Amino acid sequence: MFADADVPRAAKLLASAKFRNAGQVCISPTRFMVEDAAYDEFVEHFVATTRAIKVGNGLEDGVQMGPLANDRRLAAMERLVADAREQGAKVLTGGERVGREGYFFAPTVLTDVPLSARIMNEEPFGPIAPISRFSSYKDAIVEANRLPYGLAAYAYTRSSATSAALSDDVETGMLSINHHGLALPETPFGGVKDSGYGSEGGSEAMEAYLVTKFVTEHR
Repeated sequence: MFADADVPRAAKLLASAKFRNAGQVCISPTRFMVEDAAYDEFVEHFVATTRAIKVGNGLEDGVQMGPLANDRRLAAMERLVADAREQGAKVLTGGERVGREGYFFAPTVLTDVPLSARIMNEEPFGPIAPISRFSSYKDAIVEANRLPYGLAAYAYTRSSATSAALSDDVETGMLSINHHGLALPETPFGGVKDSGYGSEGGSEAMEAYLVTKFVTEHR
């Protein structure tokens, strides 16, 4: 998240993507990195959007986020939040179970999270968003590429030069800039590093079902 982006719009779209299906989506944004100059504004808008999310039974009117898959996921969320808190993180909203029935966990926003915290190194597969800051483009790339995963990444910037650089520098199978345009039938879907091999979707998905034949002839 770069300072030259449309911050309110980015915060709204990222919160919607993060808490879709309670964060139980393989391409859900996980670590949020925000440039210093935009950090406070982004956090303000992101937290406000998060607090407005109505959690509950998806069959009820107005509900925007449902439950986790099972009680094990509830326990996992509680452990991740507790670990982050123990290491100095701040919980700006959420951080706990909602109600005593079902597997509902509040949409959670963490700040001041150290890199040693589990949430900064593991896939939560749940509604927890850790937000950190960066000072330079290089710092952002180093952190983005630090983990051995590379399925999807998202970036917000108004700079064409920054967009082009991100396309080259971010180690990911998919990169969506200024929107969330992944997982379309006509586009390739897949990761790099420990996030998989090959692609689903698009013409690339057909390659595994084809046999490449090279024929050369000399007369």
